[in-house]
Amino acid sequence: MKQKLRVDFFHDVICGWCYVLSPRLRHLAKEMNLEVHHHAFALSADKNEMIRKFGSMKQAKKIILGHWEHCALADDQNRVNVEGMRKKSFEYPTSTTGLIACKVAQKQGGKEEYWDYFDAVTHAHMSENRNIADLETLADIAVEVGLDKQRFLKDYASSDRVQEIQRDRKLARKFEIQSTPSLVINEEWVISGALSLNELRKQLRHIQQQVCAA
Repeated sequence: MKQKLRVDFFHDVICGWCYVLSPRLRHLAKEMNLEVHHHAFALSADKNEMIRKFGSMKQAKKIILGHWEHCALADDQNRVNVEGMRKKSFEYPTSTTGLIACKVAQKQGGKEEYWDYFDAVTHAHMSENRNIADLETLADIAVEVGLDKQRFLKDYASSDRVQEIQRDRKLARKFEIQSTPSLVINEEWVISGALSLNELRKQLRHIQQQVCAA
């Protein structure tokens, strides 16, 4: 009998490569019966952090959309709408608002609801080019995946969600995670980047064999 693997998925709602990887991981979660846990990892927690990285919010959007072009080429479903986001007048979103919202979804529906909501938010961001830094937008997305809007807004205001993100960051430091997407397998092996479906399957199966042989 094959050993069931635990996968800790560190990601950010503004990460294009996480958007590319998530459906591949979903596929393998079913195929290999993976136990997937989700963790927030803010690439740019707020505007100040983004400005420190890129010089200005305008420059941040320009550089990040350059990354989007690579994501668009790598995405299996051709979902990334680079030009649509270029035309939007709002600043490129920072991480924290959307990550808190994902934690709210988890509070309402558990880790499966978290994943559904995370995918919906990244799709709203990368494909529909909606402003996922806007709380009302995030609440609308919550309704779209079947969550209760008023409960969503109430839970969003709780400091517990921020503490959960801080715990995720602490866990990331334990595993020396520095980028997204990153997968930690059985709290021992780290896989970084948006690997292809076949390559990710190959690496997971190799780890599974090692676990079974131990």
